[in-house]
Amino acid sequence: MSQREVARTLKINRKTVVRKFRFAASTAKQKLMQENLKMPQSLEVEFDDLETFEHTKCKPLSVTLMVEHKTRRILGFEVAQMPAKGRIAAYARKKYGYRADHRSRARKRLFTDMKKLVHPRAVIRSDSNPYYPTDVKRYFPGARHETILGGRGAIVGQGELKKLKWDPIFSLNHTCAMLRANINRLIRKTWCTTKKPGELAGHIAIYALEHNRRLAATL
Repeated sequence: MSQREVARTLKINRKTVVRKFRFAASTAKQKLMQENLKMPQSLEVEFDDLETFEHTKCKPLSVTLMVEHKTRRILGFEVAQMPAKGRIAAYARKKYGYRADHRSRARKRLFTDMKKLVHPRAVIRSDSNPYYPTDVKRYFPGARHETILGGRGAIVGQGELKKLKWDPIFSLNHTCAMLRANINRLIRKTWCTTKKPGELAGHIAIYALEHNRRLAATL
């Protein structure tokens, strides 16, 4: 739900929802790391970027996400701004000026944290982004990095699930689809948009905690 809809449903002031949300978000990412540290190091993981935006599609954001293979446990994530691309790139530059690309910086922060959770000789899978192999080799020199050619998005899963008989990074794509389904600011064609990247990061952290706890309860 949006924060306004939460306030309507619970019959409380919207400021109360904002205050409680920020309180929960302030510690959620730290708790996510603490709970993941209690688990054995992952032997197979998958990572990639999920794209969304702040305020307008002319200001896109990237969410670099790493999950454990098969279990779909979320290990970590980072939110970063990126420049607009495609048909709206020229219009975005004209209206909002140059927008720096912080994806590489965010990926390095994520990999630094993930060294605690991923086995040094793990299998790491991603799509064929040309920037990924260098960073994986730098932070996980003993790991085996497998790159996967991306497929066309299916209607189900809001484009995150692929039209493939067998998707090698299904765990990641399924988790991205769940993020879009359960975090209303990530739903495609939504009118509930992110206004501040930090709020998006907090929202994802809160969801990731609940996501992992539900998965643990089913094992």
